[in-house]
Amino acid sequence: MVVDQLTNDTTADRLFHALADTTRRDILMRAGPESEQSVSALARRYPMSLAAVQKHVNVLQDAGLVTKVRRGREQIVRVEPHALQTVRLLLDQLEGLWRARLEQFEQVLDEQTKGDV
Repeated sequence: MVVDQLTNDTTADRLFHALADTTRRDILMRAGPESEQSVSALARRYPMSLAAVQKHVNVLQDAGLVTKVRRGREQIVRVEPHALQTVRLLLDQLEGLWRARLEQFEQVLDEQTKGDV
């Protein structure tokens, strides 16, 4: 598959699994490069336990979308922009693949239409 040239299936699965959840996408928005946040500060923003937010952050970390850095007693969450670039490249490749397939399908339909006239 074309996408395999960029990354393996496990990496793609982890990235898309991490991005499939609303809370995790929100954490990425809140922990942007200019607005690093501690896990405990993030947890205060959601109607869930600190442990639940830590699990969300761990899923993002396993996917390579964030890193955690210890600063004193806190763990600071930082977004990893290169991982987001990988997601964009994967989506661009998938879009290119499907656009090419649709063009081929369109050509077949055009040929059949011309033959019917």
